[in-house]
Amino acid sequence: MTDRERFLAVFQFRPFDRCPMWEMGPWQATLDRWRAEGWDGEEKFNVTYRYDHREHLALDRAMLPRFERRVLEDDGEVRLVVDERGVTCRELVQRTETSMPNWIEFPVKDRATWEEMKRRYDPRDPQRYPADYEDLKRRWAARDYPLQMYGGRDTGFFGPVRGWMGAERAMLTFYDDPGLIHEMMELIADFTIEVMRKACAEIEFDSFFFWEDMAFKTASLISPAMFREFMLPRYQKVTAFLRSRGIPIIMVDSDGYVDELLPLWIEGGVNMVYPFEVAAGEDVVALRQRFPRLGMNGGIDKRALAKDRAAIDAELARVMPLIETGGYVPTVDHGLPPDIPLDNFRYYMERKWEWIERIGGEAG
Repeated sequence: MTDRERFLAVFQFRPFDRCPMWEMGPWQATLDRWRAEGWDGEEKFNVTYRYDHREHLALDRAMLPRFERRVLEDDGEVRLVVDERGVTCRELVQRTETSMPNWIEFPVKDRATWEEMKRRYDPRDPQRYPADYEDLKRRWAARDYPLQMYGGRDTGFFGPVRGWMGAERAMLTFYDDPGLIHEMMELIADFTIEVMRKACAEIEFDSFFFWEDMAFKTASLISPAMFREFMLPRYQKVTAFLRSRGIPIIMVDSDGYVDELLPLWIEGGVNMVYPFEVAAGEDVVALRQRFPRLGMNGGIDKRALAKDRAAIDAELARVMPLIETGGYVPTVDHGLPPDIPLDNFRYYMERKWEWIERIGGEAG
């Protein structure tokens, strides 16, 4: 099977030759560690471990124009800035992946500032498409690998609202001014459809990506009832458009404990979710029993890779049998952090391939 045929067969629960192979990416700090442990920096893990090929069309769904980045204070260690998204925050001058900014103020505070923000979301702005779009379109016409419609962290409903208002103000506004939240989410739905309308008419896509990250370790950031009222109708609006354009796989990326949201995403037209963080109580083996036709990616506890070979073998033995009946691609449950030794990662990838080659595919 080609990579594209395999991807579609697995996530549509049709017969396939084997499970697709890919993996979450390492942090930069992880690569730095691996260099110190003998990685020469030239080895391409996607080549060494024969990752299935995938590509995506990245459309710019963020605000245009961006805000002008301004440094308000800088003491050499910490600086106070207004970033490109209009957020005032303190950040380390020497930022690392293990540090996060201290967010102070967000650009949307009320209806007046929302009206200003709306002006930055013209779906017809030509900058939303890559400069080489026409070349990409021609190249993808004869591809044998899956292609995703992608918009990064600006493709979702709760995600953009939180980015405009900050988590605390956004969640309070669901109560204090629900009409404003409805207006925001309706704009997001219409904007999302209009931005991708041209591409969907000209290119055959295999999947679409939503980003939400709307859950903590034990629960979602808003209740299922709020999801149903505010987000579900907009998911259904966008996914109906996607289905009408022949896009079969519609996925959501959300960290944290998402069990209570899964039935709502499915009702909203989503049929694939990831990364299923084990530390947040997610268990893809148990979830397969509850959701037998849900596509899943992730679910391997990355903490096992930081331990030893026995822990890696035990984790693979727990999860890998799921690949037999389709609808699942096994990867770690988030990016690869720097507590993972290079030798452990290599052992994990070799053992994962052994599982894939041994089990093959029997879905149908």
